[in-house]
Amino acid sequence: MEIIGYAASVLIGVSLGLIGGGGSILTVPVLVYLFGIDTLLATEYSLFIVGISSAVGSITYFKKGLVDFKMALIFGVPSVISIFLTRMYLLPLIPEDLLRIKSFIVTKKIFLLLIFAVLMILASYKMIKNQVSGDRGGSDFNRNKVVLAVGEGAIVGVLTGLVGAGGGFMIIPALVNLLKVPVKTAIGTSLVIISLNSLIGFSSSISHVKVEWDLLLSVTAIAVFGIIIGSKISKKIDGKKLKPAFGWFILVMGIYIITREIFL
Repeated sequence: MEIIGYAASVLIGVSLGLIGGGGSILTVPVLVYLFGIDTLLATEYSLFIVGISSAVGSITYFKKGLVDFKMALIFGVPSVISIFLTRMYLLPLIPEDLLRIKSFIVTKKIFLLLIFAVLMILASYKMIKNQVSGDRGGSDFNRNKVVLAVGEGAIVGVLTGLVGAGGGFMIIPALVNLLKVPVKTAIGTSLVIISLNSLIGFSSSISHVKVEWDLLLSVTAIAVFGIIIGSKISKKIDGKKLKPAFGWFILVMGIYIITREIFL
């Protein structure tokens, strides 16, 4: 199972390098089901893996001038604040046993995995629909749209804080559709936002957990290798063409998690 886990870690990086998102949504299921890591600890590990991988992936875009730091701030500041508040205050408030239905108990761990599965299904829908398409000229700083972007940044921060997902599937459409950022710049900017969110989220609560650094660094190194591969493939293959296929894969994974946690 660990061998399959390491192979899946490459896919995490490849998807981040190729389409600027999606990889982080795989990280927690890979850690939980293939490496046998506790769900809460897996969300911590995911933040580190996704943070480092996204930071490495953003370097290529930065060199090409495809990172909009003004947009990164619009999204990043509310996201970081939300992540900090979520990891420090909201997550500890969730009780270990949330709901009991006869012999079935919805524990905190099951609850987080179910949230994750719902996010995977939402992400898969956006990928299959392939809603982000075409470059758009010029950033649009309409006040109402910026307010919406700030709000979405805060939502992304809460989700990142809860389940360790980077939220690229929400960030990229918002940058393109709300703020009219060109698609390639949106991908580069998304990677910067994801890396900042994830690493700050990891550092905010790392003191409360015991980290198995050998495993964490190994998976991270493989994911980084994957993101380098994804970046190179993106020069030859349009990531938008592969996004629907990856979306179907994410959809199957989301349904599997719900089925496993509720019925199995």
